[in-house]
Amino acid sequence: MLKVADYMTPNPVTISPSNSLRTAMQMMESGGFRRLPVVEGGRLIGIITDRDIRLAVNSPLVLRDKWYDSYLLDHVEVEACMTPNPVTVAPSTPLVDAARLLKERKFSGLPVVEGARVVGIITVTDMLDCLINLLSEERRAQ
Repeated sequence: MLKVADYMTPNPVTISPSNSLRTAMQMMESGGFRRLPVVEGGRLIGIITDRDIRLAVNSPLVLRDKWYDSYLLDHVEVEACMTPNPVTVAPSTPLVDAARLLKERKFSGLPVVEGARVVGIITVTDMLDCLINLLSEERRAQ
C-alpha cells in the first residue's frame, strides 16, 4: 500500500508567523510553490497560501492606491492571514486517505507531520505524479 511518505516533498520550506507577507510571497515565487507551512518553535502552527496573500492585498471591495498594496505586503505578518491549526497527515498515512482529504476538503496541499514537527508536504501535484507512475506501469504491463 502506498503511503504519504512515498510521494511527499520532504523537508519543505517553512516560514515564521512574524515574517511579512512580502517575504512569504517572495519565498513562494523563488521556490515555485504555492503554500508554506508556518512554524514557530519547531511546531506547525498554520499554513499560508498564495491565495491567502492575494486575498489580503487585492480586495475587490476596497479601492486604494498601489503604494498601499506594497505597504500591506511589507507590514502585515503571515500570522494575520494564515490558516491556523491546519489539517495534517502523517508520513504513514495511506496515500488514498490523503487523496480523499484533498478532494473532500478542496485543499491543494497538506502538511505532513510527526508529532508537531513538519517533515513534508503532500500536494495535488504529488498525487498526479503518483497517478502518472501507476498509469505508466499499467501501460508497460500490457
